[in-house]
Amino acid sequence: MIDTHCHLNMPPLGEDPGAVLARAAAAGVTRVVVPAYDLASWEPILVLADAHKGVHPALGLHPWVAFEEKSENARMCGCSGIKDHLARAIGKAQTTGEAPVKVVAIGEIGLDTKVSPGDGYADLRKQIVVLDDQLDLAADLDLPVILHCRGAYEELLSAIGRHGGKLRGVFHAYSRGIELAERVLAAGLHLGLGGAVTSEKARVRKILPRLPLDRILLETDAPSIGLDGVPPAQTEPRHVRTIAGVIAAVRGESLETIAEVTTANANALFDLPQ
Repeated sequence: MIDTHCHLNMPPLGEDPGAVLARAAAAGVTRVVVPAYDLASWEPILVLADAHKGVHPALGLHPWVAFEEKSENARMCGCSGIKDHLARAIGKAQTTGEAPVKVVAIGEIGLDTKVSPGDGYADLRKQIVVLDDQLDLAADLDLPVILHCRGAYEELLSAIGRHGGKLRGVFHAYSRGIELAERVLAAGLHLGLGGAVTSEKARVRKILPRLPLDRILLETDAPSIGLDGVPPAQTEPRHVRTIAGVIAAVRGESLETIAEVTTANANALFDLPQ
C-alpha cells in the first residue's frame, strides 16, 4: 500500500524516518509520498527521498505561507516568483547528482479560508495568485497536484476549471459529503481518504459505498491528522492499513481489493516506479 500524503520530514516522524518506514513496511505500506509545505521544507524532503527507498517527494507552497512566494530564498536564486522558483527546484532535483530524485507532484498547494491573515497566514487573494502560478506549472510539466482546501471550495474548483481539463491530482484529506465529492471527481481529481473515515460520525464515512474505487487514494497526513483513538502526533504511514481496513468494511469489500486498487491508482497518478 502507499501513503499518498505524509509529512515524513516533520517531527516526530523526521526524528527517525528509517524506523517509521520500517514500521510501515511491516504493515504492508511500502511507499510514501511526502509533500512540501514551505520553501524551507523543499531541500529536506529531497534529501529524505535520496536517502530512503520508497520515499517520493512533492514540491510546492502551501496556501498558509503563500506570502513566501517572493521571499529572500526565492530572490537569492534569481527567481521572479513561485512558478520560476519551483520549476528550477524540480529541474535541479531531477537532473543533478549520481541518482537524481524524481519529483512526483506539485504540492501541497491550495486554498484555505479557515485561517486568518491576522494570525500570520496569507490572505485569500494572495493564496489564489500563488495557487494559479503553481497550477500553471503543473499543466506545463504534466505533473499531478496535491490539493489542500478548507472553506474555499468554489474558488478552488474555479481555479482547476480555468485550466480546461489539463490538470490531474488529488483533493487530499477529503472529509465532506457526496455533493462536493461528485464535483471534485467531475473535475478529474482523485479523493484522498485518511483518518476521518475511522470516525463513525464522519460525513465521508457515510458516502464511502458511493465513491468510485478507481478514484480513491489512501493517506494519513501524519503527523497532522489522527485516527479514531490515535492522536495526530502518533499517526504514522503504517496506519494506512487501518484506514484501508475501515474502507473495506464499510464498502463490503476485502482489504486486498482496497489495497490493490488504491495502490494502482497511486502508481498511475504519480507515475511511481514499479
